Amino acid sequence: MPAPASCRLEVKVIPGASRDEVAGTMGTAVKIKLRAPPVEGRANEALVAFLAAQLDLPRRAIALERGETSRQKLLRIDGLDLAGVHTRLGV
Repeated sequence: MPAPASCRLEVKVIPGASRDEVAGTMGTAVKIKLRAPPVEGRANEALVAFLAAQLDLPRRAIALERGETSRQKLLRIDGLDLAGVHTRLGV
C-alpha cells in the first residue's frame, strides 16, 4: 500500500489584507493575503484555517515547519502532493 501523499509548500503571507485570498505566486512560493493581523500568532492560525478550507483538508493535516514570525513560511501538508495543492489553490 503506498504511503499517503504529503508535501511541503512555501508561502508568502501578506497579513492585514482586506480579504483572505490566494494572490498568485512569487517565485516558488504561493502568495496568500489574510485579514488577520501579524499579532500573537493570529496570522499563522488564520493561514492554517484558510488553507484547510481551500484544500478541503482537516486543520491537523497542515503544520507550520518554518517561519513562525516571518512572512515567508514553510508548511507541511499531509493528504495531498504539491501538484494537488497547486490545483486546488488555482495557482
